[in-house]
Amino acid sequence: MVFSDLFFLFVFIPLFALCYMVAMWADRRLSTSRLQRGNALKNMVLVIFSLIFYAWGEPVYVFLMLGCVFINYLSGLLISRSEGRNRRLSLLLGLVGNILILGVFKYAGFFAQLLCDVGIQVPIPHISLPIGISFYIFQSISYLMDVYRQDSPVQRRFVDLLLYISMFPQLVAGPIVRYGTVAEEIHNRSVDIKDVSEGVYRFLIGLGKKVIIANQFSEIVDQFFVDGLASLSTPGAWIGVLAFTMQIYFDFSGYSDMAIGMGRCLGFHFNENFDHPYCCRSITEFWRRWHMSLGSFFRDYVYIPLGGNRRHQSLNILVVWFLTGMWHGASWNFIIWGVYFGVIVMLEKYTLLRVKERIPAVVLHIYSLLLVVAGWGIFYFEDFSSMMHFFSAFFGNATTEADIVELNALTDNFWLWTGAVLFAMPLRRWVAAQVDRLLPGENAAKAVLFTSSKIVLSVVLLTLSVALLVGATNNAFIYTRF
Repeated sequence: MVFSDLFFLFVFIPLFALCYMVAMWADRRLSTSRLQRGNALKNMVLVIFSLIFYAWGEPVYVFLMLGCVFINYLSGLLISRSEGRNRRLSLLLGLVGNILILGVFKYAGFFAQLLCDVGIQVPIPHISLPIGISFYIFQSISYLMDVYRQDSPVQRRFVDLLLYISMFPQLVAGPIVRYGTVAEEIHNRSVDIKDVSEGVYRFLIGLGKKVIIANQFSEIVDQFFVDGLASLSTPGAWIGVLAFTMQIYFDFSGYSDMAIGMGRCLGFHFNENFDHPYCCRSITEFWRRWHMSLGSFFRDYVYIPLGGNRRHQSLNILVVWFLTGMWHGASWNFIIWGVYFGVIVMLEKYTLLRVKERIPAVVLHIYSLLLVVAGWGIFYFEDFSSMMHFFSAFFGNATTEADIVELNALTDNFWLWTGAVLFAMPLRRWVAAQVDRLLPGENAAKAVLFTSSKIVLSVVLLTLSVALLVGATNNAFIYTRF
């Protein structure tokens, strides 16, 4: 089940909302103090629906997730009750357990094939990848690390830790919600009409990004990289990879918007995951704006413990980016993609970032986007022969001349390309700033303008999205694979 699914929108969400509101009413009635509202029944409803959501497509792997939560629950208790070396040992055991689960289900086949390729014949396991395993394993690691560092209290109730790891808004494709971000809100959270209205609006923004923009770009990508790869021209290679550049951004940021919006409706405040990354002026800045939750995870739990900027900085950067590539998938193209950006980030620290202020902004934008677009070419093709064929055409060595197909991909989708470019920029911030300039301060006219605009935009987004989802055949989120 995915968020941009008619069943999810019109069956799962209404049924969940009804049960959640009943549980909210019951929690208030059963509360022993008017100053503190219990969340026990609300949390139970959220856990049940989260397990249903996850088990909808893969019933067997829900038990894997439950086992993972149980391991981390015991590890957290051991960490909190231990001291000195025993405390570190408890953390290590928990981390090893998480990494083993991820390694077996995500990387066992990759490493077995690698051994066979070098002449060591071993059986190659064919294990289907559990949806969202990379995300919930990283959240589990976040929990153990936060407890070990005493940044957050240990969770003594299994069901509450299960809630944190299995919460359906961010379960299968992020953002990676750090335990410290929501630890307090598991038991103490409240929701008012503003939370719900802002959450619904944010959800619909994400739905529009996914269905109206990302899904349409996926058809252009398939036109050139699936159906037309064998006869790919140089313009076709550029149009295809630019379409994928837009698809992956609006797909993933759309999912994050929907997750953040649903979390807000429930009283959880997830951190932002994207900040208009294509407006960057360096690759270093791009990665501070793209998938921010993953970047902060590697920074705090890998880069800084390795020594950060204090020692072996270049090696630390390469290790982090090697792991970033591995995290995205058990395939050489993801490893190359990670090392590609790692080398660029490392080089920028000693070159570009030292003279950045002397270079025109437009030059920096072009430089950054060209490297990002080339990186998405590496990311897309898991097959090396297909990747080489693409890059040959990308750099002008195509065996096929361009024809009307490439032109039609641009002209027939003119408004799609135009809208994508505009919405990849901080358009909403600019509009809000102009309204504040024209109507400074707090006043009724501005409040009415903002509210009415959000209502109209929400209705339009929902209507268009539903219309496009009827009969849609290409609706999966890219990052559910990871």
